Amino acid sequence: MSDHAGPGSSELAVIVRGLEKAYGGTAAVAGIDLEVARGEIFALLGPNGAGKTTTMEILEGYRARDRGEVSVPGHDPGRERAALKSRIGIVLQATGIEAYLTVVETVSMYAELYPRPLGVDEVIEIVGLTSKRDERVIHLSGGQQRRLEMAIAFVGDPDLVFLDEPTTGFDPSARHEAWDLVKRFAALGKTVLLTTHYMDEARFLADRVAVISAGRIVAEGAPAALESGSRARTRLHCRLVPPMLPPNDLGRPAEDGTLEVELDDVLPTLHRLLHWAEEHGVEL
Repeated sequence: MSDHAGPGSSELAVIVRGLEKAYGGTAAVAGIDLEVARGEIFALLGPNGAGKTTTMEILEGYRARDRGEVSVPGHDPGRERAALKSRIGIVLQATGIEAYLTVVETVSMYAELYPRPLGVDEVIEIVGLTSKRDERVIHLSGGQQRRLEMAIAFVGDPDLVFLDEPTTGFDPSARHEAWDLVKRFAALGKTVLLTTHYMDEARFLADRVAVISAGRIVAEGAPAALESGSRARTRLHCRLVPPMLPPNDLGRPAEDGTLEVELDDVLPTLHRLLHWAEEHGVEL
């Protein structure tokens, strides 16, 4: 469960208790507890296949959960999806946009779907596409199309925006531009929940981070608190099944695979260990 300093439920945009989802007997989400405060940027950080996207799809109302309680924001997405739609915005990993509409036509079309949208020109300016407002989508660069996808997510004036791997495949310049857009939107008092496998992205954007692996949250807190070794050291204790030699800086496990080590750089070391375990088929 989150250790976020005790806001009441009215101050929470997302509440998750005991969330589970399995496919063919394999757990994709294996009992997640999560709280996201209103106005917060919260990141789910983990490797591909960790359960990030499945968790997001359940919160968005696109996938049914097997067990658990979910409130987003104030609605159960599994039972009240219609009421939820006007209060959230979504940027998926890949989005299909009509190629021959212009930027302004695209944003205007989506604005008509919401009861109280933001001004179309205002949103286009927020995402930095004013000079491209009359350009057809097919002529936009990849980064500009991603900006347009964010404009579509923002135009309904949602309380909460979901960003699923928002900068995957971007060059460094385009990534920083996307980060600025997220920060600009959050500055309006909105809540942002994003997934990423980039540590620097989580560090730059997020107020809090949850590290997820094999469908479970294995660490949670402010990025600086997770990474800092100056205030406290973290002891990692696990058993490797089957027993194997982990990355060199983690030392050698006992004969039964038990590994115990103190960490200074918690988040990067944990992230590297999870990747190693996934690549080698090792359960922790």
